[in-house]
Amino acid sequence: MPVLLERTNFSVLMFTTLITHSFAQDAKWVSLFDGKTLSQWEKVGAEDSHWKVVDGEITGTGSPSMLVCTAGPYKNFRYRAEVKINDGGNSGLYFRTTRRPGFLDGYEAQIDSTHTDPIRTGSLYGFCHVYPQLVKPDTWFTYEIEVRDDVWRGREMTRIKITVDGKELYEYMDFAKTYPAGHFAFQQHDPGSIVQIRDIQVMPLKD
Repeated sequence: MPVLLERTNFSVLMFTTLITHSFAQDAKWVSLFDGKTLSQWEKVGAEDSHWKVVDGEITGTGSPSMLVCTAGPYKNFRYRAEVKINDGGNSGLYFRTTRRPGFLDGYEAQIDSTHTDPIRTGSLYGFCHVYPQLVKPDTWFTYEIEVRDDVWRGREMTRIKITVDGKELYEYMDFAKTYPAGHFAFQQHDPGSIVQIRDIQVMPLKD
């Protein structure tokens, strides 16, 4: 009996390894920004809000608006971008948002080092907040989000992992499954904010 159990466990382990290896081969990062134009991106919001590409970087300035990725929608994925926010600035990395979103549509990973809003970079706004400053203003950092609808102890939920500069901060379980599949977007928060973004990529994950 012990030998049979050992063999069974080995078979399960091998099967799991094969699945993981197969998935790793299938999953690939896909660029959502060509480094030159706003192809696949569209502004939604104030006319005097501006998004432009200079030296391979997207820069947002002016009045409130959203820069929405026209590709998608995406449901389960890993998503990453390099981001920089000015001193006193505020922005957000949105996911599972609508095609023409406002500030309250979709999940928002906060981008904020020194704004008067004390909810800082690393926060999942309205769900899980980080108050210490993890990234200094005017400093490039890498934001990575992993999102997957899943089941935990028999309950359906949306699993969201937040990582900043390679350090996983937490995994949030949204049992309300607040937002379904949707689009990616970046927020231009106010005239005092300047947000810069580059190297935007997504890795779609299987359901």
